[in-house]
Amino acid sequence: MNQDQRGQVRRWRSLLSSERDAAALYARLAAAERGERRKIFEELAAIELRHASHWEGKLRAAGARIPRPGRPSLRTRLIGLTARRFSTAAVLPLIECGERADAGIYDDEPDAAPGMAAEERRHARTIGKLMDGARPSPQQQIARREPWHHTDRSGSLRAGVFGISDGLVSNTALVMGFAGSGSSRSAILLAGIAGLLAGAFSMAAGEYVSMSSQRERYQREIALEAQEVAEKPEEERAELVLLYRAKGLDRADAERLADRIMANPEVALDTLAREELGLDPDELGSSWSAAISSLLAFAVGAFVVVLPYLITGGTAALLAAIGLAVVALFTVGAGIGILNGRSALRSGVRQITAGGLAAAVTFGVGHLIGTAVS
Repeated sequence: MNQDQRGQVRRWRSLLSSERDAAALYARLAAAERGERRKIFEELAAIELRHASHWEGKLRAAGARIPRPGRPSLRTRLIGLTARRFSTAAVLPLIECGERADAGIYDDEPDAAPGMAAEERRHARTIGKLMDGARPSPQQQIARREPWHHTDRSGSLRAGVFGISDGLVSNTALVMGFAGSGSSRSAILLAGIAGLLAGAFSMAAGEYVSMSSQRERYQREIALEAQEVAEKPEEERAELVLLYRAKGLDRADAERLADRIMANPEVALDTLAREELGLDPDELGSSWSAAISSLLAFAVGAFVVVLPYLITGGTAALLAAIGLAVVALFTVGAGIGILNGRSALRSGVRQITAGGLAAAVTFGVGHLIGTAVS
């Protein structure tokens, strides 16, 4: 046996050991489960044993010694113990990381049997579906029980809430800083309007870019899924079967449901996008809507402390600006609290505290700078 053959045999033995260890791991996870999830783990173990048998055949054909099955690795024993004592859900993230790292192990392996590379790549997706498919997502559970709940998929409400809060706090702090320095009414007014415009357009641009990037990413994921539905319908059907089995359906029911879904490519894409990617193709979010909401909301919040200086100046404008800011801060905080199902009073006071602290600091710094300059 030459050096190349010896290197080949070492590689085969390493792959054999890895497959045996993976089979032992899935067998231990199966022992910690029951029902359909147990069957899925048993199937994964059977696939790993079949891969191991392939490498045994290679070694046998080369006249090389086939190592006897040894004790599973320490990692496998610890994961198996954790799954048995607690649950498989506690260890699935670790297993998924390992499977993703090894997903391409057979992509460039010339001695791998046909289909082995695809099966290894599917293992990580299988574990992911077992993690996510055991029960409906919190959003799905809420939507089923309480249809009056609505999610803000477009991002407009989120952008609006953060926009008005940021505009109010940042421009209040800016105006208070200039007021504390003893600047004239015109200087304070100019600073307030400049802060309003700069902040509003900055928020809008940032929100537009953020939402556009997110939308493009989602569209690409859906396009890739559409390509897989068109080119690999059997693989996608198998993923749907696995997904519904992980949710608790037996194999026969899961296969019937998957067949009905895959019979219509549009329905299949919509279902896979929702179930596998967690996306709603009809509600990917509007970049312009989020940007405009953010711009207008920031402008409204920032305008509160500018308004008194449009009418008057001096101490009267300062006191009016402080009073309006306190009322607006409390109103915004209370509104956020109500939307989140929290105490309106507590959220309002928290918002006043945060905004008031920022304004006090800038007022103090402005006063120090103004005194030093004068």
